[in-house]
Amino acid sequence: MISFEEFEAVKGVPIYMQILRYIQRGAAAGRIQNGDELPSRRVLSALLGVNPNTVQKAYRLLEEKGLIRSHTGAKSYMVLVPETVEVIRRELLENDVRALVIAMRQTGEEKDDALALIARIWEEEA
Repeated sequence: MISFEEFEAVKGVPIYMQILRYIQRGAAAGRIQNGDELPSRRVLSALLGVNPNTVQKAYRLLEEKGLIRSHTGAKSYMVLVPETVEVIRRELLENDVRALVIAMRQTGEEKDDALALIARIWEEEA
């Protein structure tokens, strides 16, 4: 069963998108595997304290992306193939880097200084 113990809601971002990204990041990091079971919509809505329709919307998007398989009245399972996981990983990283670059430009950071900052933090976190 996929755990949502580490899920932390962020203000200003729709919860259904946060659920979607949480699952995508888990898949990209290998914490979520092919065949893993998702909590039921009602269980997850109670756990997160959100409307069941919010969880339903996230699960529907995951189904549309081909990442989960659900049947009415049955459990939902992850459907992950290596190629799909790599596409998800790249999309997530590109979105995060794009947001970082925009923030750095808005604060007046020069490219060389920005790259040096990233390199320093990369080494600190190694």
